[in-house]
Amino acid sequence: MRRHSLVLPLLTQLLCSACALGPDYRRPAVTVPEAFRGQSPAEAASLADQPWWEVFGDPALKDLVDQSLQRNYDVRTAAWRVEEYRARAGMERADYLPALTPFADWQKGRQSAYTTGGGQTGAIWDVHASLSWELDLWGRLRRLNEGARAQYLGAQEQRRGVHLATVATVAQAYFELRELDARLEIARSTTAAFQETYDLFSRRLAGGAASALETARAEAALATASAAIPNLERQVQAQENLLSFLVGRGPGPIPRGTSLTDQTLPPVIPPGLPSNLLERRPDVRVAEQDLVAANAAIGVAKASYFPTLSLTGLLGGLAPQVSQLFGPGKEWFLAPSLAGPALQGLRLRDQKDVRVAQWEQARSRYEATVNSAFGEVATALTAYQKFAEVEQRQARAVTAYREAVRLATLRYTTGFSSYVEVLDAQQQLFPAENALSQARLSRLSTLVQLYKALGGGWKLQVRAPAGKPAGQAPS
Repeated sequence: MRRHSLVLPLLTQLLCSACALGPDYRRPAVTVPEAFRGQSPAEAASLADQPWWEVFGDPALKDLVDQSLQRNYDVRTAAWRVEEYRARAGMERADYLPALTPFADWQKGRQSAYTTGGGQTGAIWDVHASLSWELDLWGRLRRLNEGARAQYLGAQEQRRGVHLATVATVAQAYFELRELDARLEIARSTTAAFQETYDLFSRRLAGGAASALETARAEAALATASAAIPNLERQVQAQENLLSFLVGRGPGPIPRGTSLTDQTLPPVIPPGLPSNLLERRPDVRVAEQDLVAANAAIGVAKASYFPTLSLTGLLGGLAPQVSQLFGPGKEWFLAPSLAGPALQGLRLRDQKDVRVAQWEQARSRYEATVNSAFGEVATALTAYQKFAEVEQRQARAVTAYREAVRLATLRYTTGFSSYVEVLDAQQQLFPAENALSQARLSRLSTLVQLYKALGGGWKLQVRAPAGKPAGQAPS
């Protein structure tokens, strides 16, 4: 009895003193610049600290983004992927515990009269519970659990990345829709102006006061401007259908909010410290969790060099009566077993080399992701500044062309020039106004790209999938 009482304390001491083979994870050293290129000076505040509803002020856009985060197909898929890896991590954690398999059987029969003791009818009860338990001496199970947890955390970061990408995609699509609306409005107003010109020339031609050349040019300008309208209407409907898909509903009209020119744009965007980008960007954090999982796999491969210590046991009874199962019919056994590899050194070595090579690949991907993130932020910062200059100069051009139309019209009405000057000025104003709306769209698009590149909204909590509470990371 005393011998049995010492088994559990000895096993506990053995498990506590066991170590996990393989390297403990440490984040690889990467070169982090003191400031982003195009940022001066560096400051801790960042656009990424703001939630998306503060960055984008259009109420219609806010509603569309909110709908997409609830019903978008990629968002829903990512949410359930997190649940999948949460369950996988739970499965790995369950290997720490003993596996108990109950078994019950009842038989009744009659033996042949020609057998010894035959001719009798009887019943037999068989109730057993078998137990198996692997003792994690070398940390194999701990490393497997570490890798599964890293995959679970990586799935969470992937989900956050999908949320951020969805916000950016919906915002980009909405701004493109508003730019198409602006171009359609320009095309319609230009068509109306050219229609007035054509009607005027037609009347003057009929009265002999205008030439056929002026009338033909006016008709050509009218046809060119009006031809853009159906094409823009087609693009508007296609863009509405795209936004409908992004918010998880059937094709239909999209409500509008603020016009393209009235969309708010911050004059200066603080990107934050480059070192903080490693904690904000979802793709960087996913790459690091992949590295953690690859690191744990090396420990699993190293633990395979050593034998596995397992405990198997059986407790139950075999008797003709249920009342006798735990009396004379009771039986039990406990058997520790030690199983190890033999003559498999080359295979195990190659298996470890595979895991090391996979870790090196994961490290390269992590470093590449980090450097790419720095580059994306720097590119977006510069683009935002330069597109602001483009829009400012294009606005000057539009102002100048509108003044040219006004002066040409004044010269025509006072008899100092032909209406061809007015027509030429109008034809130059039409593409200039379209270019201005495109410049505005470029600035808004760059704001979206910069918010995404900075890992915007990284402090926000993502929602659990419908009908399922958010899972907690296993420790």
